[in-house]
Amino acid sequence: MIQTVCTAALPVTENLIIQKNRIENNSDSVKKRVCIVTGTHGDELEGQYVCARLAEFLSAHKEKISGIVDIYPALNPLGIDSVTRGFPLFDLDMNRIFPGSLRGSLAEATAHEIVRDIEGADICIDIHSSNIFLREIPQIRISEQTEESLSPFALLLNVDLVWVHPAATVLESTLAHTLNERGVKTLVVEMGVGMRITESYCDQLVNGILNLLKCLGMYSGDVPTVKKPVVSKDRCVGFLNSDAAGIFIPCAAHGSRVNTGDIIGKVIDPLTGNTVDNAMAPCSGLLFTLREYPVVYGGSLLARIMGDIND
Repeated sequence: MIQTVCTAALPVTENLIIQKNRIENNSDSVKKRVCIVTGTHGDELEGQYVCARLAEFLSAHKEKISGIVDIYPALNPLGIDSVTRGFPLFDLDMNRIFPGSLRGSLAEATAHEIVRDIEGADICIDIHSSNIFLREIPQIRISEQTEESLSPFALLLNVDLVWVHPAATVLESTLAHTLNERGVKTLVVEMGVGMRITESYCDQLVNGILNLLKCLGMYSGDVPTVKKPVVSKDRCVGFLNSDAAGIFIPCAAHGSRVNTGDIIGKVIDPLTGNTVDNAMAPCSGLLFTLREYPVVYGGSLLARIMGDIND
């Protein structure tokens, strides 16, 4: 069932409309509720495909659903329409204004209504992509302060990596922080690259969400075996930055395991053809971030490696 979360008048007789697709089995008396949200940033499109595939599958197997699955494919429809990261007209990053305010600007009022609508859910999956510069393997990012409560669910979602961030890096103005503070267990998924859809990553996450629903007793069908992710606890993260300007050509496969000193890629000078930097892995481990946009300058991030425990 398509439901309207909020609506607001815009210039030139247009309207801002945020909708969700509620999929439920009406025979249930006691219902768990899981929310799938994405589209907070208008240049992150991986979640659009996840929502489409999930809605298609669950709608075709509604008899196997117990409880409520709410799918929010576009929290920032104006950003998606204009292919901009932020909330147009206000030049705001929407994921920096939660929980919002009913009496605030259009963006703040929209954020307020989104939080109000999701509140009360048992679990929320907040799906993001990377930017246009970096490609990320499917991963879940959680803070140290929520690690104990969220890790059991993160392990069910068929991702390659669970990255536990220090509590000091958590931004209190994000949707995930706001919902976790209000009792909705919220996991942030990051995968792929900006302005693109990586079908294999999206299908992987859809299978993970189905596995989560099954483990919660909300889906009675069969699900594929899920991956056991690398967990970042007690591991260092190695950052590889360019030492020169030029064109970055990767030499290592994204998502592969690399060893200290392996050449991850080369930076070449397009004017002379010379290699100006052999970018080498600072540690051994999982290559979970790799440069996608080839133009780089001194200091540009080229890769991130989740180091081995004893490295």
